[in-house]
Amino acid sequence: MNHLKLLAAVTLTLAALSLQASDLEKEKRWASQIVDALLDGEALYLNDGRSDFLTIETPSMDGNTGKTAIILHGTGVHPDWPTVIQPLRVGLTESDWHTLSIQMPILPNEAEHEAYASIYDWVPGRIDAAIKHARDNGAETLVLIGHSQGTTMAAYYLANEGKPVEGFIAIGMGPGVAGGPMDNMSHLKRIKTPMFDLYGSLDLEEIITSANQRKAAATLHNHSYTQFQLEGADHFFDGEEERLLEQVNAWLQKTMIQN
Repeated sequence: MNHLKLLAAVTLTLAALSLQASDLEKEKRWASQIVDALLDGEALYLNDGRSDFLTIETPSMDGNTGKTAIILHGTGVHPDWPTVIQPLRVGLTESDWHTLSIQMPILPNEAEHEAYASIYDWVPGRIDAAIKHARDNGAETLVLIGHSQGTTMAAYYLANEGKPVEGFIAIGMGPGVAGGPMDNMSHLKRIKTPMFDLYGSLDLEEIITSANQRKAAATLHNHSYTQFQLEGADHFFDGEEERLLEQVNAWLQKTMIQN
């Protein structure tokens, strides 16, 4: 009987997790604020199979170059966040890249970081929708660029979905949460996509201290993995936006030519 009770409790817990959804009301509030203040790019709504979600599309200044960067923000923020996300989604358009910055699933402000594991089943649908939109509009080369938890969502997608993109840039990637969908160390062992692991010398402690572990996990099977620490940069690259863009552009130029 005790085993039956335990099984029932586990089943109910898993069912509750599977029913957890992105905070769509919060997404709508973000979208309203973003669209009203948007200066660069255009707002469009893609559908992940469950709901419409905001995407900011910013064309390359050189027209359709066949290259698109899909940008994934971090915990609880949005696709025009002023640190990392906005500088990249606009700045990359000056280097022949079309950008799609997408709203990732989010939870209420009070949610603990670990609680995000319950909405990772929303992640593939959003990335799939962005990839389809990009391919349908002429993208031949696609890269995923994530910041903070956006790196974990991208890694989860690449490790489990096996969908083709030509590159993955992880900015401020930590070890994640062991034993579930947010386990970056596990994901890295399965990703073979060319990858750039970029972080700052003043980044969060767990990101700095896990750098060697990430490298060891990634290079087991990925021969196109590069790691770089940007001296003087914090987790949000405050005041280091130009250097961030320089590093991202340098890796893209080198890697996309080689591959």
